[in-house]
Amino acid sequence: MVSYLGKILVGIGLIFVIIGATLLLSKHIPFIGRLPGDIYIRKENFSLYLPLGTCLLLSITLSIILAVLSWFWKR
Repeated sequence: MVSYLGKILVGIGLIFVIIGATLLLSKHIPFIGRLPGDIYIRKENFSLYLPLGTCLLLSITLSIILAVLSWFWKR
């Protein structure tokens, strides 16, 4: 039981490290926020930004990472 809890805490810690590194390096990744499919509308007193392409890319990337981690976790 204790080793299972340890694995969960290490996994959560790794996820936080990855999220933190991504936030720190996000300004240095040139295409994040400017992908095809990102919608940006600016009017006089209104602006709307819908990062659909960026969300799709992040979703696919996280799905692959979590699938690989799940595959290793079952072994």
